[in-house]
Amino acid sequence: MNFEGTAVAMITPFTEDNEVDEEGYRENINFLIENGVDGLLAAGTTGESATITIPEQKKLIDILVEEVDGRVATIAGAGSNSTGDALELVQYAERAGADMALVITPYYNKPQPHGLIEHYKTMNNNSDIPIVVYNVPSRTGTDIDVETIVSVAELDNVVAIKEANPDLDKLSKTQKTLQKAGLDDKFSILSGNDDLTLPMMSLGAKGVISVVANVDPLRMSQMVNNCLDGSYEIAMDLHYELYDLMKVLFIESNPVPTKEALKMLNRPSGDIRLPLAPLKDENRIKVQNVLKDLELI
Repeated sequence: MNFEGTAVAMITPFTEDNEVDEEGYRENINFLIENGVDGLLAAGTTGESATITIPEQKKLIDILVEEVDGRVATIAGAGSNSTGDALELVQYAERAGADMALVITPYYNKPQPHGLIEHYKTMNNNSDIPIVVYNVPSRTGTDIDVETIVSVAELDNVVAIKEANPDLDKLSKTQKTLQKAGLDDKFSILSGNDDLTLPMMSLGAKGVISVVANVDPLRMSQMVNNCLDGSYEIAMDLHYELYDLMKVLFIESNPVPTKEALKMLNRPSGDIRLPLAPLKDENRIKVQNVLKDLELI
């Protein structure tokens, strides 16, 4: 499966008792689909994968697959800094019926490039589900380099990378190297930074796995669809409409501002889990002002 378009890195809503809010999660799934997104990601970084338990992660994957029921692509967050744990989640995602598994580069232990290749080979050789590599060096301490990306792209089941390194020159080098290797039709680059989606798509990226789309899925989807259609002037107008939202949702650690924004929109959210803490009052006002400017509240 080769994904293009807008996928949402969904928040995980919690109840007042700090349990997964299943009803709220289903409500968010349907809201996002109704507003034009092409895919939904469960239990990624924005879904607080660092503080949800493995049973909760599996539950979120199950709910996602069941509630979506084939309407859009389903992506299961399935990464870990342990190759064994990542494989367990990848295999679970496959059994659950997810369309793809998102596998982050292992964090904290900082694997070497050949270690990263072996990590993804293990996923590839022990499952059949399409795999999306997730490169986010600001959180993991490791940046998967161009040569390693191409090596991983040669694996049969590895179909895309969510690239959150903001270096656009690296993106150009990656795309050109994939083209030379004849892999650009088989392997897609997806933006991992909302504010860089427009320029990344102008350089060959096929879409985004978006945080902003939790809050404004309609405009984010419209921007990406216009990029895919080559209507970059319209896409640029939408980019600048959304620009303040793209920035304010990262004014503190993700997903703290996004969950606060969803509360303001009266959508299922709940609190966040420690060690993340609630949004500062002065930043809450900034989020509120941006939502007002966009006429979302």
